[in-house]
Amino acid sequence: MRGSPAPAPAEPTPAEPTALNDTAVPADTGRGPWWTLWWVRVLAVYVAARAVTTVIMLAFAAGEGKNAWTSASPDYFTFANIWDGRWYEIVAGFGYPATLPMNDGVHVSENAWAFMPGYPGVVDAVMFVTRLSWPYAAVLVSVLAGAGAALVFHRLLRRVGLDASTSLFAVVLFCVAPVSPLFQVAYAESLYLLLLVTALLLLVERRYGWLFPVVLAMAFTRPSGLAFALALGLHVVYRWVRRRSDPFPVRERVLSVALTVFSGLAGLAWPAIAAVATGSWTAYTDTELAWRAPYIGYTHLVPFAPWFQGADWWSSVMLGVPGWIGVIALVVIVALYAVLLFSPAVRRLGVDLRFWIAAYSLYLFAVFFPQSSTFRLLMPLFPLLGALALPRSRVYRVAMVVLFVALQAGWVAICWSIDGYDWSPP
Repeated sequence: MRGSPAPAPAEPTPAEPTALNDTAVPADTGRGPWWTLWWVRVLAVYVAARAVTTVIMLAFAAGEGKNAWTSASPDYFTFANIWDGRWYEIVAGFGYPATLPMNDGVHVSENAWAFMPGYPGVVDAVMFVTRLSWPYAAVLVSVLAGAGAALVFHRLLRRVGLDASTSLFAVVLFCVAPVSPLFQVAYAESLYLLLLVTALLLLVERRYGWLFPVVLAMAFTRPSGLAFALALGLHVVYRWVRRRSDPFPVRERVLSVALTVFSGLAGLAWPAIAAVATGSWTAYTDTELAWRAPYIGYTHLVPFAPWFQGADWWSSVMLGVPGWIGVIALVVIVALYAVLLFSPAVRRLGVDLRFWIAAYSLYLFAVFFPQSSTFRLLMPLFPLLGALALPRSRVYRVAMVVLFVALQAGWVAICWSIDGYDWSPP
């Protein structure tokens, strides 16, 4: 609100920025010794976190037995290129099948169409320039993209009004998060998060024109276009409702609406390409459904059904209790999560980041079947780390780092490391 000056609050109140220069806190000036510069601190945190993760990964690699991907006790780069890393390597080397593979003559089996070309394309370019082989180039791209994501995440949090200490600690949590080993393996998550956090920063700063290429790149790196289109739609409606107090010029209206439509089309582009290339209009969804068939058999994609199917399966098959108990537990968890999004801590993140969190959460709830990959697919909700970083207690912050590192080891043990027949892919 504009009006009479008021005393400054003890803590900076995040704002919904109304203009590019309407920053809620002063920008980092860059003055002082080089080791105090914000980007030096962020990179130092990132490097330290990657060193810790490397130790964890090497410890598990040393105890790894011979499996379908590696020999016993593989080196780091071999160990970092298993699971989906092999699929991305197949995409880079051989492209996509023109005919969908069938495992029984009726149902589509797992195949490369589930893996978008953005990440393997970038790795392929790096291989061409550096002459590195796939295992080294893939890890290099992931590590560098993760560093870029950490830097932009810090800028995003400062832009929405969090102070320097909170922003830096949120970056610490980002870098040591339970699934942060993905920043140094042959997965697309690092590159996607770099694109996503850049898109969120541009959205907060209302640089709609710059968002078009970023949105397109995101849509061909990880499934994201439809979720981001929903977030953009909420952003447009919010700006329209507040246009009297926060001007919404015609040019910005046109650009933001066009961007919303563009993001939705970008989200549908890859399934459309798969359909044209294979002659099957359900090629992409059938391919994705192949990964959940071992749990619940072959089914059709019914929006919002997978989580209820998963709740029933985990309750009845894995826990041995009636399926309705799992469904009730799911409803309670969803309700508590909805309440969380309106909590004071999350509100500190500003309306645009909450729009993204809500949109992506709804997208996951609509199409994803909950299993061990759930932890990885929750990564795009990383802005919530800004709320988790708000407490200033040193004991709290140290405890959170220790907990996250311990959960890293747990994630590698459960999801990444292979123990015979492994049904818990990352």
